[in-house]
Amino acid sequence: MTPTTDTHADEGTTLLVEPSALPARTRLIRSLLRSRELSVAIVLLLVIAAAALKSSDFVFSSDGWRDLLLTPSILLLLAAGQTVVIITRNVDLSVGAILGISAWLTGEVFTSHPGMPPLLAFAIGIAAGAGLGLVNGVVVAYGRVPAMVITLGTQYIFRGIVVTWAGSSLISASQMPDAFLDLGTRQILSIPVLFIVSIVIVAAVGYYLTTARSGRELYAVGSDPEAAVLYGLPVSRRVVTAFVLSGALAGLAGVVFAARYGTVNSGAGSGIEFQAVAAAVVGGVAISGGAGTVWGAAIGAGLLMTINSALPMVGISEFWQQALVGALIIAAIVLDRVLAARQARQLIEARDEA
Repeated sequence: MTPTTDTHADEGTTLLVEPSALPARTRLIRSLLRSRELSVAIVLLLVIAAAALKSSDFVFSSDGWRDLLLTPSILLLLAAGQTVVIITRNVDLSVGAILGISAWLTGEVFTSHPGMPPLLAFAIGIAAGAGLGLVNGVVVAYGRVPAMVITLGTQYIFRGIVVTWAGSSLISASQMPDAFLDLGTRQILSIPVLFIVSIVIVAAVGYYLTTARSGRELYAVGSDPEAAVLYGLPVSRRVVTAFVLSGALAGLAGVVFAARYGTVNSGAGSGIEFQAVAAAVVGGVAISGGAGTVWGAAIGAGLLMTINSALPMVGISEFWQQALVGALIIAAIVLDRVLAARQARQLIEARDEA
């Protein structure tokens, strides 16, 4: 017979303090239905459906379908990296400038070495981004300086480097090999290759965060940095790892940018760092750290990019597009605070009943 205390205990409170007696499938379905990712995905589908009702070409034409998948590809990569950093209770505002340096570097190496294999260009871009991310991580982790201040400063430094390096020059498609540019337009089963690359990267980051010990420790660092130190976790090393990963993905995004657009100038990636932060927050990543998934950030990136292309089609002005994005960000933060307060209240109730 089930003990009386268990029978009358609130289900949500019980799940917080002891192993659940519910079947695994039931727990999975309930977790899915309650997830922020599902809510954001439903909003994304509603936006797509509204645009498709206004113009079926938005989804059902070959160009519309390709643009729907290809447009968010770059932001998916940045949002995945930003998620890893935000989980550790930090933020990286330099990813747009890192993207710009990597994109320009890609064009420069192809100009200097026209026969270079495209895969080597990807490796160079990723390595350059990881190196710049390492600078951010070391200063933040060991300098004990707020990440927002450091990455805001390095954002201007990195952007200054690419502006000085590129000047008013432009690297055009004719200076890059066709095999590399084909990656920006090639499709497999009507799915753009760059979108597939982005999804594979997002899946790999998500797998790392949920299964690797070091990935799980990132959540512990973000939830309570002082407790993580007392527990013996290598907090500084984990923070550096998060920034290196974010920088590497921004470097990869720069190479993808060059392949996608075929032209690069010093302004590549300007302002996209704020979209990356917004995508993570809208997708349910707690700005206070310790919670959220890369899947939610990816769906948030898809939602933001789809809003930009879909709302003009349904007759909503650019002003209201920006206002809607701002409202989504505020709503996501408010929802995070409400859920955090509810969980804290449930834990207190569970402690008092114990």
